[in-house]
Amino acid sequence: MLAADKVILTCALTGVLTDPTEHHVPVTPEQMAAEAKRAFDEGATIMHCHYRQQAPGKGHLPSWDGALAHEINEAIRAACPGVVINMTTGVVGREQGDVLKYLAHCKPEMAALNAGSLNYLKTRRDGSWAWPPMVFLNPVDKVSEMLATMKANDIVPEFECFDVGIVRSVGLYRENGMVGHADYNFVMGVASGMPCDADLLSLLVKYKGGDYPWQATLIGRQDVWPVHQRVAELGGNLRTGLEDCFYLPDGTKATSNGQMIAALAGVARKVGRSITSPEETRAALSAMAWS
Repeated sequence: MLAADKVILTCALTGVLTDPTEHHVPVTPEQMAAEAKRAFDEGATIMHCHYRQQAPGKGHLPSWDGALAHEINEAIRAACPGVVINMTTGVVGREQGDVLKYLAHCKPEMAALNAGSLNYLKTRRDGSWAWPPMVFLNPVDKVSEMLATMKANDIVPEFECFDVGIVRSVGLYRENGMVGHADYNFVMGVASGMPCDADLLSLLVKYKGGDYPWQATLIGRQDVWPVHQRVAELGGNLRTGLEDCFYLPDGTKATSNGQMIAALAGVARKVGRSITSPEETRAALSAMAWS
């Protein structure tokens, strides 16, 4: 397992639905590789990847094309020797079969797995819904099918947890034998999920239980940075990137993932933790591999 004074940095390169005509998010294989290289040079050894449609005017829409994902993954690996690819599997609609196929096609080292369902809500300032109320549906049979595909392809699952009940559900998956080892990701800042609140972190670590690795995805503006600091103090791994946040600690808007990761590395060093090399990250990942 990873030494307590070490920390793995993950860069969430682009996310889903963010409009590349309004924000500096990468879309094409060349852009994804260039942004990954900027983050890699600042210490990120895991790249969390979403994939976008490549047609003009469609760059804000997700793609589950395995060939495109493979092309982007290989471009990132060429730019960042030794990097670990962590592919998204988060679907709202009926694309489950497409996701399973693209995972099997690409066989990444890791894949994020939404570990439970959530009412996915947001309001505008006037109280109206920002989008029609919806359920981010992740029932146990869907989770089980995802895990089976990951196991068959030696992909380490990262359990994305949007509320405390989902954190506890991952423990039940372990008790049930669905998975042996768990890598937790506490997703904080979704309006209808857990708030991005540093005071909540110690409770999440408590209810996670066991000596399992964890990190936090912090969604918001520059107010996320004190919460990153608390994650580092409590021994969590660290993640940021233009998927999660556009703002640096001083409130200026970032124009690259490299700037975000440089700031995150500074958070880790402030509490006396050093950044893992690609080799150290892979060694830690091997401890989570399927037996």
